[in-house]
Amino acid sequence: MNKVHFVGAGPGDKELITLKGYKLLSNADVVIYAGSLVNPELLEYCKEDCQIHNSAHMDLQEIIDVMREGIENNKSVVRLQTGDFSIYGSIREQVEDLNKLNIDYDCTPGVSSFLGAASSLGVEYTVPEISQSVIITRMEGRTPVPEKESIQSYAKHQTSMVIFLSVQEIEKVVSKLLEGGYPKDTPIAVIYKATWAR
Repeated sequence: MNKVHFVGAGPGDKELITLKGYKLLSNADVVIYAGSLVNPELLEYCKEDCQIHNSAHMDLQEIIDVMREGIENNKSVVRLQTGDFSIYGSIREQVEDLNKLNIDYDCTPGVSSFLGAASSLGVEYTVPEISQSVIITRMEGRTPVPEKESIQSYAKHQTSMVIFLSVQEIEKVVSKLLEGGYPKDTPIAVIYKATWAR
């Protein structure tokens, strides 16, 4: 019996998908990919007769139905997620539904965009005597953030921060960082589609 393969697509550059992810993608019969979040160039690795579904306009039930139908027809199914699905990957609900349907799955990690961004900039997040920790967080949006995890609360640590899903509110991000205690001369980089070809 086939299984659903959750595959981290990497940070954008199609050559930064893992070797295992590439093999799963190139052998898949059905691929569901995360719309504008996944570089469509990755789909060039798919077989010619692969069924490709853009999940940007699909709800959870539609995604699960495509997975279930693929497995019932003995197809290899890949759910191609942006970056690495362990960071803001939203696979929990999909996994819960697959468990209810007794559909087996596995997870192949990807390179997160925060790693691709650092490589693109030629920087490191941990620098002796400056920062030995990295905080990964996001601005509050549709998904609320507990007060103890607010950006201004984390800013008090004055360590390296990676702030996802917040570029549309950059002024608000800067304001909260300053409010939390970062000095005005703290270096920052605003990154969008870090390793994608320009």
